[in-house]
Amino acid sequence: MTSPATGSSTSTRPTFLVLATAACAFSLLHSMVIPILPTLQAELGTTQAGATWIVTSYLLSASVCTPVLGRIGDVAGRKRLLVVALLALAVGSLLAALATDLAVMIVARVVQGAGGAVLPLAFGIVRDLFPAGRVSGAVGAIASLTAIGTALGVALTGPVVQLLGSSWLFWIPMAVTAGAALAAAVVVPASAAPPGGRVSWLPGVFLAGWLVCLLLALGQGPTSGWASAPVLGLFGLAALGVLLWIAAESRADHPLIDLRMLRLRPIWAANLAALLLGVGMFAMIAFLPQLMQTPPSAGYGFGSTVTVSGLLVASASGPQLVVGLLLPGLDRRFGARALLVTGAGLCAVALLGLAFAHAAPWQVVVSLLVYGAGIGLAVAGLAGSVVTAVPPHQTGVASGMNANIRTIGGCLGTALVSSIVTSRLTMGGVPEEDGYTIAFAVLGGCLLLAAGAGLLIPTRRDTAAPRYTTPAEGFLASVPAATTTGGRL
Repeated sequence: MTSPATGSSTSTRPTFLVLATAACAFSLLHSMVIPILPTLQAELGTTQAGATWIVTSYLLSASVCTPVLGRIGDVAGRKRLLVVALLALAVGSLLAALATDLAVMIVARVVQGAGGAVLPLAFGIVRDLFPAGRVSGAVGAIASLTAIGTALGVALTGPVVQLLGSSWLFWIPMAVTAGAALAAAVVVPASAAPPGGRVSWLPGVFLAGWLVCLLLALGQGPTSGWASAPVLGLFGLAALGVLLWIAAESRADHPLIDLRMLRLRPIWAANLAALLLGVGMFAMIAFLPQLMQTPPSAGYGFGSTVTVSGLLVASASGPQLVVGLLLPGLDRRFGARALLVTGAGLCAVALLGLAFAHAAPWQVVVSLLVYGAGIGLAVAGLAGSVVTAVPPHQTGVASGMNANIRTIGGCLGTALVSSIVTSRLTMGGVPEEDGYTIAFAVLGGCLLLAAGAGLLIPTRRDTAAPRYTTPAEGFLASVPAATTTGGRL
């Protein structure tokens, strides 16, 4: 397929649908596991500490594979690496579905972690194949679908486990990702790799080392103590690894991550916003179901089942879907920065609302509806800001690093909320209500800071881009039309 800029007539709709399916499958697989960790712990015959490795191993693998595979895709071809990442998700899901002990499950989750490269590779493919005026809107739509998939994954967990069993949480994603890999191989056109591109492996080794040490420290801090020798040692190794990584990248002829790129104001501001957005985003999804499942005898909570609490959390996906449909028009009218700032601000309002008003289910649902609209806007605006700020050959690695920083923020947020909530346990082992109040208020403050970081991103309005009178008109014109001719949809 020839780039739309060349004037050749090409179809973009099938490519967009494949990339959207891949993004949804990845986000579903990421979120469906969290609510059933106690169930997996019993089925695999392990301890609570062992069960946490089901999540930790996945995050560690994804943190390493996302930027590395993103860079390899920039050099060797993004379509090829997208198929590899989707096949890794499918193979890992197959292993997880068949796992009967913790060791096999951890191996499966490590293999699945390679799927973290799906998003930066998808963003790079959009950058290669879509007209310049449509890139930000299409990237934002795909990014928004990942947020929808995360909420739906939490909602689907209970019904799937009750009707089919826990192994089907892996069988279903396996079928979807295998189908997406086949569709990508057949449908997605190959884009030309830049001439003379290479991958420097030594910086990748140091990058993997300090990321692993950092995420291990963040994961062990709440249980082992932040001042414990192992945790402090891991933080020290992470700091040393960062210095070695910077030195290796600076001397490499073909750096894995061009450090000069990180000095650009749009990039460092977007990465700061990603870190703060991740703090609030992942921690809220992880801990809100716990609040709802708390028995009313504790003085708060609804005594909800896993299924009911998941469905309540999934109420956020409705506004996310609406926002996703309107995104191309909103992006053209207001720009990626405005979407990020507005979305982060709405998320902050939602979390502050949860902090001080969670006595009835309707109050939680109202906050979740606001949160859903906000996270759809914020994630899309963040992705659009990064993709439009770097040259095409750096799209994969820049998007991968931004996704990684958001994951690190999620680990920070989860560790922070865990420390706050567990420090306020009653004699019966149930967290006191003010633990959740303080935690959600802190997360709301972080999202306000994310909105402030978004304001630091320079605006990049395409004055030559067409304007639309309604968001629906912008959506119909921007997202996968039948053909592209001469750079226009």
